[in-house]
Amino acid sequence: MKTIRILLVDDHQIFREALRSLLEKEPNFMIVGETGNAFDVIKLARETLPGIVCMDIGLPGMNGIQTTQLLVASNPAVKVIALSSHLDQQHVANMMNAGASAYVTKSEAADELLRAIHAVLKHRKYFSPEIADLVSSLMTSKSQPLTPSQLSNREIQVLQLVAEGHTSSAIADKLHIAQATVLVHRRNFMKKLNLHNAAEITRYALTNKILSR
Repeated sequence: MKTIRILLVDDHQIFREALRSLLEKEPNFMIVGETGNAFDVIKLARETLPGIVCMDIGLPGMNGIQTTQLLVASNPAVKVIALSSHLDQQHVANMMNAGASAYVTKSEAADELLRAIHAVLKHRKYFSPEIADLVSSLMTSKSQPLTPSQLSNREIQVLQLVAEGHTSSAIADKLHIAQATVLVHRRNFMKKLNLHNAAEITRYALTNKILSR
């Protein structure tokens, strides 16, 4: 089986040693380098040619998110596995947007890091259970339709008048605004609500009691 070359990036030596001990038990894994300094990562990766980089987010100086962005830009083939104690959506989103392939909490690393490595080698994204629950809840919340309270007052006014069958010109006259402004509001609320035509707008207005039956 092909040898998997791994670079460890974490500023806590004891944690790096624990990761090394864990990974070296795997017969086809090779630790090709380690560092606690973000500024050494690009150079070290160029010298050691890792396929996997285990990246701490909370690095001093330049954080793991910035380091990942630079690393992936210089070597798109490398798979970065984020290691972090952060469980908030912003860190997860920032790290994945930077180019990471997986996100594992440090508290779960002993159990989940091997699974993450095998997953990313198959070109899959991987989240340890704590993060998977967070990502699942985020996706669920994003899939829920917006309520009228999440629209601006002007967007609701325009939506109601469109649902009543008024033209953009007539709406502009009623609200004393430019027709171009009406079109902007219409485009905005349709994008927010994922509506595509007048029939869907009317149905939404009825369902949410913006328009009387």
